[in-house]
Amino acid sequence: MSKVTVMEHPLIQHKIGIIRRIETGSKDFRQMIGEIAMLMCYEATRDLKLQDVTIQTPICETTVKELHGKKLAIVPILRAGLGMVDGMLSMIPAAKVGHIGLYRDPDTLEPVEYYCKLPADSADREVFVVDPMLATGGSSVAAIKMLKEKGVKNIRFMCIIAAPEGVKRMQTEHPDVDIFIGALDEHLNDHGYIVPGLGDAGDRIFGTK
Repeated sequence: MSKVTVMEHPLIQHKIGIIRRIETGSKDFRQMIGEIAMLMCYEATRDLKLQDVTIQTPICETTVKELHGKKLAIVPILRAGLGMVDGMLSMIPAAKVGHIGLYRDPDTLEPVEYYCKLPADSADREVFVVDPMLATGGSSVAAIKMLKEKGVKNIRFMCIIAAPEGVKRMQTEHPDVDIFIGALDEHLNDHGYIVPGLGDAGDRIFGTK
């Protein structure tokens, strides 16, 4: 079963409180999403492997630590996931970025892929799939399934706000994918929105209705 980590860091919780507010405008909302993603990235990469390397300082030769093992990639689910990319890149600037676009078929209500562009070596990378909201889990489950079909084996999922229903579905369908959450909310309402949530993350990031 996948591990679920809910971030307890005070700065993350404070900034999530700001983006929940109805009066927070797009500019501040966008900035906060990036800052939350940066702080969450710090926590979600805590277990990355390190190796010893010998370097020369201005004073002498010494041994320091550097990241060892798989390189990283960030794959936002379009469009709201884009709001998290810059914050994560500020922490891991060497990461490559892919994109996955999905829309919901109005008849079947199932996610349908309309765009997928990944780094050529994604199968050899530790891939962070990012989306601000994990509601029903439909888009996230579908995006991760697409990645697996393209040979990606090492996947983590990161969202800012999640509903228990989405977490349960993710754990059921992708038990090998660890989940990092900024705040775990109460439930979904009849329209599939997270309660208390923050509304539509994409609309609030990009100023659309």
